[in-house]
Amino acid sequence: MSATVPSLRAVDRLEVFVVVDNVLDLLSTVPSTVTPEVPNLVRAGMREFTGSCLCCAAWGLSLMVTAHVGNTRHTVLFDAGPESYAFERNARRLGVDLGSIEEAVLSHGHFDHAGGLPQALRMIKEANGGRDIPLHVNPGMFGKRAFKLADGRVLPLGDVPSVEELAAAGGAVVNAPEARTLLEDMFFVSGEIARVTPYEKGLPQQFRRAEDGSWVPDPQVLDERYLAVHVRDRGLVVFSACSHAGIVNVLKDAAWRFPSVPLHAAMGGLHLSGPFNEQWIDDTVRDIQGFGLKRLVPGHCTGWRATQALVRALGDVVVPGAVGQLHRFGQEG
Repeated sequence: MSATVPSLRAVDRLEVFVVVDNVLDLLSTVPSTVTPEVPNLVRAGMREFTGSCLCCAAWGLSLMVTAHVGNTRHTVLFDAGPESYAFERNARRLGVDLGSIEEAVLSHGHFDHAGGLPQALRMIKEANGGRDIPLHVNPGMFGKRAFKLADGRVLPLGDVPSVEELAAAGGAVVNAPEARTLLEDMFFVSGEIARVTPYEKGLPQQFRRAEDGSWVPDPQVLDERYLAVHVRDRGLVVFSACSHAGIVNVLKDAAWRFPSVPLHAAMGGLHLSGPFNEQWIDDTVRDIQGFGLKRLVPGHCTGWRATQALVRALGDVVVPGAVGQLHRFGQEG
């Protein structure tokens, strides 16, 4: 089967604000292409360095991704974190221009990425003069899910907001499984991610409620999608919010879809933490070296063991993500 190559327009530069992440890190040095939280807070108006002015860390991820071509720019919100408070607190303190967000993408059907979406949509609509914005989801995101605990009990996960709730909050919901490009072909949202590695096994502890009310195994998280942008003279920047498909599978899928564009960077949660997923850290680190990435920004669910292993293997290519950071790709870096 040959790759279907979407029409993806190269952009001059890309800016990525980390609005929500698990990690808060004010002090670690970062490359010149990354601005840490405090300078971003000062730019947004912070006049006293105090706890009430800082962002909060939360289990989840939200990225505000802005692409520039000449004088044209477009912005996509990729996920919105686990609940309203973290998104609202951080967005207001960072002074991000929510009114500039034209479309939003939900990566997959877990609360830590979807729980903040209704409030995010309301804030965007308030900031843009009352316009609903397209929100890209797929039907597999809305089933009831649970994790099986070590003692055998099943612990349900919080529901993803329904299509009706998202529409009422300001989302013009696009509920379809296919891959697509957004905003003058500057952004690519994947379809279902091919599972080709022998070791990336998703979430073995995840279950889904069947029509008869029973819990059935649901390890693959087939509703997961990634976001990608082609930065001119650099290559493809891939945003993988949780990598339940496996980050190697994600990058293989991106390389297959865009065979003429090198992979430049990957950013997001790599889900290499926990007793199940830590088993394939070594295989992942070995295979990820083959992509020739110039930047890897692990965040959210990656885990400290995996981050350490990646730093040992890739050195300064790895820049651990943290809430409040602003990352730049293209022209400057």
